[in-house]
Amino acid sequence: MDKKSLKLISEVLILVLLFVGALVVTKSYTSRDSPLEEAGAAGPGEIKKIQATTSRPRARQLGIEIGIFEPGKYNAITDVKGVKVGQATLVEGDSVRTGVTAILPHSGNLYQQKVPAAVYCGNAFGKLTGSTQVRELGNIETPILLTNTLSIPDVANSLIDYTLSLPGNENVKSVNPVVGETNDGYLNDIRARAVKKTHVFEAIENAKAGPVEEGSVGAGTGTRCLGWKGGIGTSSRILPKELGGWTVGVLVQTNFGGALSVNGAPVGRELGNFAYNSQNSPRSPSKGGSSCMIVVATDAPLGSRDLERLAKRALYGIARTGGFSSHGSGDYVIAFSTSRTIPNEPGGEVSRMKLLNSEYCSPLFCAVVEATEEAIINSLLKATTVVGYQGHRSEAIPIGEVVRICDKYNVLHWNSRLPPFYE
Repeated sequence: MDKKSLKLISEVLILVLLFVGALVVTKSYTSRDSPLEEAGAAGPGEIKKIQATTSRPRARQLGIEIGIFEPGKYNAITDVKGVKVGQATLVEGDSVRTGVTAILPHSGNLYQQKVPAAVYCGNAFGKLTGSTQVRELGNIETPILLTNTLSIPDVANSLIDYTLSLPGNENVKSVNPVVGETNDGYLNDIRARAVKKTHVFEAIENAKAGPVEEGSVGAGTGTRCLGWKGGIGTSSRILPKELGGWTVGVLVQTNFGGALSVNGAPVGRELGNFAYNSQNSPRSPSKGGSSCMIVVATDAPLGSRDLERLAKRALYGIARTGGFSSHGSGDYVIAFSTSRTIPNEPGGEVSRMKLLNSEYCSPLFCAVVEATEEAIINSLLKATTVVGYQGHRSEAIPIGEVVRICDKYNVLHWNSRLPPFYE
């Protein structure tokens, strides 16, 4: 037998082995009794790791690769240099399931060194404290905090206390606290208003760079999304150097309804858990919540006008996951840039700055849509089942079923099967 024939036989055998291996992995994904599903497993390379942990996976660990741009090192909002995230999670007795999530654009005194920012409202059934001043002046002067609806006043008051306590702010007489919310009243005794000043300070003071905890934590402890347990999720994108090399990071607090779509696969309909199905009231948009807070960070040198344009596009990420901003949905986006700071006391009558020309913003728009979509999916995959107020229960989405459905619709491992955007 010649060398060419031997080579051909070897290549065929390799392909057969790869095919058999893929079948084994798929079976592991889809078996309800598999320890991989119980552990929230990802893929064959993760098996040993999965056996030693009970953590649930993120989208990319399952082969769900969303969009064309690459994520950053942590695939989180903290991939934007200087940004930190901190959380305080409240699980008390059988009724309190809530918390606080803090996003810090930088580690300094934000009141004295503000950052360019913008707010965009997709649907105004919500209470985003501080939004009007951000829109008017185009900057943010406090950390951004997320919590539950009825804790907004207490959290805002605590954020004011925090800001006034900082060295250098002894003579400050006006503070614009930025606090967003979603309503977690199904799983949380929201009328108890359990979030206190100590929790706010804990979230801010524990904020750090690097990996961000996701799922049923912080402000996402009691939230629900697209028929399942929702929560905190994050993702990022880094543009190729040819397109600026900028980073866009997104963090979401998911609490909205619709029909879940994962990378285009109709997961919600396949699982029979979606808005307006036969088991729901004809007037009920979903069995989940009805709001979403989105925080967008970038190191691109954008002014408030283009930051608002960036914020608008983030809402498309909600649509790509199956949400549609129902009547009672409070859908807000807060976007900021870390490219420069704005001193509280201007150094002169005229300021000079370098800003990205609007014509070069399109790649950023694409990146924020992708990162928002993936952050929402991560919030669902990482969330754990929660039982709370009056025995109400919200189930974690079944990982094995998600993988089975995504495999059925051929939406896994796209990066290895589709042409790359940039070589």
